[in-house]
Amino acid sequence: MAGAYRRDEVAARVDHTLLKPEATEADVVALAEEAAALGTYAICVSPSMTRVASRAASSAQVVCAVVGFPSGKHRSAIKAEEARLAFDDGAGEIDMVIDVGAALHGDFEAVRADVGAVRSAIGDRARLKVIVESAALLLLGDAQTLLTTCRAAADAGADFVKTSTGFHPAGGASVRAVELMAGVGLQVKASGGIRTAADAIAMLDAGASRLGLSGTRAVLDGLPGTDRKR
Repeated sequence: MAGAYRRDEVAARVDHTLLKPEATEADVVALAEEAAALGTYAICVSPSMTRVASRAASSAQVVCAVVGFPSGKHRSAIKAEEARLAFDDGAGEIDMVIDVGAALHGDFEAVRADVGAVRSAIGDRARLKVIVESAALLLLGDAQTLLTTCRAAADAGADFVKTSTGFHPAGGASVRAVELMAGVGLQVKASGGIRTAADAIAMLDAGASRLGLSGTRAVLDGLPGTDRKR
């Protein structure tokens, strides 16, 4: 199965990620160096680490910052300001977390307004990826809840919908969630629990165009193609 995807092709779709609360500036610099060695598309970091990541990233890497992470239970104005500051610090992409409770309650106008606030703060200057916690929406709601949430994000100007923070107890990405989300018409970032080449391929085959990985090297090592400097 891995033969259908080469190592460099998958690496070019990866956001190499470090979102641990204990991460230091030195850890972020090491993340950027590893991303350059592996040939990933982006590095994804906490908002307070965006400036460090931007300085350390190679010219080939985009810097992505999370916003309202990981709970999403922040005021929209706070998420918007956090996104603006991250952009000012060099982020080319923003991964924001919605208020999952609002979606489960059926308040999709609140979801639209939340996403719209962040979109307005960054304009078209950066890509906006909206984290919907798909596992929680499917477990505590249903497929229609997930679809309607993704459509609300699309209506508010999202470029991507993203499965998960990787921190929710309901779980991370699943093939079913990615297939549903891909049907909305936005690009999909699969993130959370993707630890092997087989996991990554399953998400790409389901319709994901980007992968959020923290164990990137382990995933890429399961794929054919030229390895980069270790």
